[in-house]
Amino acid sequence: MRFIKLIFLLVLFQLNAQQGGMWIPSLLEGMNEGEMRNLGSKLSASDIYNVNSSSLKDAIGHFNGGCTSEVISDQGLLLTNHHCGYSQIQSHSSLENDYITNGFWAKSLKEEIPNNGLYVEFIVRIEDVTEVMLKGITDAMSPREKQSRIDKNKYAFEKTIRKEEWQDFRIRPFYQGNQYFLFITERFEDIRLVGAPPVSIGKFGSDTDNWVWPRHTGDFSLFRIYADKNNRPAKYSEDNRPYKPKHFLPISLDGVEEGDFTMVFGFPGRTNEYLPAVAIEQITQKINPLNIAMREAALEVINANMMEDDLVRIQYASKQARIANSWKKWIGENLGIEKSGAIEIKKNFEAEFTKELNKQGKAAEYGNILPQFDKLYSEFEDTNLKRNSFSQVFLVTNELMKIMLRLAQMELASQKGEAAFNKARENTISQIRSIHKNYSVKVDKGVFNNVMPMFTDNVDASIYETTAFVDLDKALAVLDGEMNEVITRLNNDPAYRYAKPMVIEYYQNVEPEYQRLSTEIGALQTQYMKALMEIMPNERYFPDANRTMRVTYGKVNGYSPRDAVYYNPVTYLDGVIEKYVPGDYEFDVPEKLRRLYENKDYGNYADKNGKLPICFLGTNHTTGGNSGSPAIDAEGNLVGLNFDRVWEGTMSDIYYDPEICRNIMVDLRYVLFIIDKYAEADHLIREMKLVHPKK
Repeated sequence: MRFIKLIFLLVLFQLNAQQGGMWIPSLLEGMNEGEMRNLGSKLSASDIYNVNSSSLKDAIGHFNGGCTSEVISDQGLLLTNHHCGYSQIQSHSSLENDYITNGFWAKSLKEEIPNNGLYVEFIVRIEDVTEVMLKGITDAMSPREKQSRIDKNKYAFEKTIRKEEWQDFRIRPFYQGNQYFLFITERFEDIRLVGAPPVSIGKFGSDTDNWVWPRHTGDFSLFRIYADKNNRPAKYSEDNRPYKPKHFLPISLDGVEEGDFTMVFGFPGRTNEYLPAVAIEQITQKINPLNIAMREAALEVINANMMEDDLVRIQYASKQARIANSWKKWIGENLGIEKSGAIEIKKNFEAEFTKELNKQGKAAEYGNILPQFDKLYSEFEDTNLKRNSFSQVFLVTNELMKIMLRLAQMELASQKGEAAFNKARENTISQIRSIHKNYSVKVDKGVFNNVMPMFTDNVDASIYETTAFVDLDKALAVLDGEMNEVITRLNNDPAYRYAKPMVIEYYQNVEPEYQRLSTEIGALQTQYMKALMEIMPNERYFPDANRTMRVTYGKVNGYSPRDAVYYNPVTYLDGVIEKYVPGDYEFDVPEKLRRLYENKDYGNYADKNGKLPICFLGTNHTTGGNSGSPAIDAEGNLVGLNFDRVWEGTMSDIYYDPEICRNIMVDLRYVLFIIDKYAEADHLIREMKLVHPKK
């Protein structure tokens, strides 16, 4: 019986080790380190994070603030997703040099292409600064008083931070503001495009396969970090040289099998794992359906025009991807919440929390939290819907309305004087130029006609015939001159007269109410987080993602999305050929790749059965921002490149279910195969350190 009990505890421990979690790398010693070992890891906490010597963290870079990347050679070669580098690939593309369709491979350092504004940031060290940040905070303070005190503490503390002159820092709240960490960073701003496969490989499956399994996408691109002569961050210069990293990741040629340990290291964007049930109900039953419908209406127009016109296809490639990605994610999120019964599970958990409150005599202190959530979210719903619909029109789908929003903000700035106006005008002109670089009046007008009826009854598409702002030169002419002249001309423009009342309504009524209620909900969420950790201390609590460096660990595992269906955890090149549809924008396959498949010319990259792996699944808890994150094996080698999640598991941002939540990774052997055999860029392969850890 004792032996059986020990086995049961071991199995329970293994299961718990896969229950999700995005852990701070500087705090892995103890429970996390033990869990990783139990899953098969041979890495110590200091192998992963170390301030005094090189460690895995030194190879992991925050890619342009929205994705993750990793250094894979001693010459600063950088790997990330194709979709993370997509806007750079697209910006260098034209009808004459269509890098989207044909791919791009620099054959030497001289051919590597600079990217204005692109940066990669590394973490130098992480420090817990909770005591400093929360000094003087008491429970008797109002949310505004607490925030004021925190701001004062932060301002005073920032003057004492130790760092090198080329380094920067940021302070971030964790556990809903119950804990704070300092991050010292180094930002490199000379990042050059080295290689990218054609879209038929890098985005194979496109919208149809996005967020689903089985997947056969070679979602990767290569960049290089350049530094000054002292190996320090610098702006672009011809004198800069390839960066010499503190650490780079060796690449395993042995790949993975089901049950293997995997660790994903990166910068996850945003999760909300501790929301109450009433919040999840509002998100999935009210907010998501609205956002899905509005984006679907925009995509209907954009997709049709991209298929008809090659120029539009290039112009709108990056925009379409951004709109479609969240659209499909929200659909999957709703499906996953329903399938997992997350709302009911949350309600049961809240009932247990209430029971414990009463049992411990803490009802007077914390008993108001859940009823107050119900009250606040009821008030919040209408404002939340209005704000989301405004965002979909004026920030996401319609570019003329984006311009109108910027113009209204510029006019508001004029109330602060000419200096504020001129600064706002400069930013507005920059935004208008950026939009018009890849703009089609026909497409934008079609989007307007499809989306605007969901926002207002006042739909007037005639503004496209009379406004100056669908033409770059005319738009710039309106904005040229003295402040008062510009404001007068602006208010005579038909599109601006149409949009301005909507923008004013938003800023005067919607946004202030949204901020008021968000502040109250946020303060209550902070109190709820504190209460949970105090009342139910044996639960697992990891901090929500907030674009800071995290580690998540798990195993290579398949899953069962529905009755009688089981998905194996690895896909192969055979599946690419099975999906092949000649000429189809989603499932076309390059002739050279088909020839390599027919000849089984896989080089050193096939598995032990002679098949070429493409993608694999893991139980790692990931989210947006983990795109481009390395999948690292038990010994610290690179085996995969994270790029997606399965559709049924996209709800892991608000509820992680270990049964159906899976992340999707490109097998590094496929990446190497494409670089070597398809692109014939073996000079890049020679930069890397290839290893056989299993042999």
